[in-house]
Amino acid sequence: AMALSGVRVLELAGLAPAPLCGMILADFGACVVRVDRTRALFAEDAQARGKRSLAIDLKRSSGAAVLKRLVCLADVLIDPFRPGVMERLGLGPDTLLKENPRLIYARLTGFGQTGKYAHSAGHDINYLAVSGVLSRLGRKHENPYAPINLLADFAGGGVLCAMGIVTALYERTKSGKGQIIDASMVKGVAYLSSFLWKTQNLSFWGRPRGENLLDGGAPFYEVYKTSDGKYMAVGSIEPPFYDLFIKGLGLDPDKLPSQFSVSEWPEMKKKIASIFAQKTQAEWCCIFDSTDACVTPVLSFDEVASHQHNKQRSSFIKNDQEEISPRPAPLLSRTPAVPSLTRDPLIGEHTEEVLTEFGFTKEEITKLHSDKVIEFHKPKSNL
Repeated sequence: AMALSGVRVLELAGLAPAPLCGMILADFGACVVRVDRTRALFAEDAQARGKRSLAIDLKRSSGAAVLKRLVCLADVLIDPFRPGVMERLGLGPDTLLKENPRLIYARLTGFGQTGKYAHSAGHDINYLAVSGVLSRLGRKHENPYAPINLLADFAGGGVLCAMGIVTALYERTKSGKGQIIDASMVKGVAYLSSFLWKTQNLSFWGRPRGENLLDGGAPFYEVYKTSDGKYMAVGSIEPPFYDLFIKGLGLDPDKLPSQFSVSEWPEMKKKIASIFAQKTQAEWCCIFDSTDACVTPVLSFDEVASHQHNKQRSSFIKNDQEEISPRPAPLLSRTPAVPSLTRDPLIGEHTEEVLTEFGFTKEEITKLHSDKVIEFHKPKSNL
């Protein structure tokens, strides 16, 4: 059995962060049902691994009534909508916790349930901006730069929401009570930046953005281009590691400025860049792979799964559609995640199956279907 086996999760269909949250729970054994909209043209969830799909029209009172019945036997509900949406459907936490006092009601939003921006639209870049984190990201003399949508959407949103759910489930083993989780991507990514807050008065953050130790200022914490157009990542911060780095470059340390001579960093970057440009990535790997210089290849998505280290760790999996994706992490010794290798569900593919499991009779399911409250979508046979 996996760690979350027996946990029933209802994930209301949403974008990016909520699907990741649900996938994490499914990967570790939870039974996750994605509650999709009826008459949806296509699934927007690219993170549906291990989930089943139930299609309900929640805007109709009979559809909302179906969800209420499901909630009575569920452990977790993931709400990805802006504040007030579920209340207008008659499915707010006050209502559903009356139906099931043990329910963990997770509300995952960008700005949170309260505050000036609570009802405003936004995306990862906006949440990063309001959290303060965006102001610290980017190169010298350039605008702040958002690294795709990984930080706020997925790390501060989906991952921390999943952590909140697991924490609340653990607390429920003692109290027997459910609770409401207010998972805000702004607060989540701000929390992830605790190190920045706790160290902001230390010397290595004393210069403008892009000129510090960890933000692109230091020549020994940088990415360099190789002769074949690939890249090497350098993180040789500690002096012993830096010494090995300099040795690998073939430089004489006695002819170089001190490692932490900040005024010399720009010139050192140019010198190091010119050296990296003289060899291929593979040649640099031969030099640095067996050392503690903290120099590694920058692998592309096409290369990463076949890299020796990742192969030895079985870090990537392939589903029955031959699609490669990362294996769930972290690795648990007794109850590791066993991710599903089957394709993502079609919208409404498991409607009848799920409703039957949750106690609906065949007659009730037939009536709901004829009233267009629920939707079926059976996969086409290959025969």
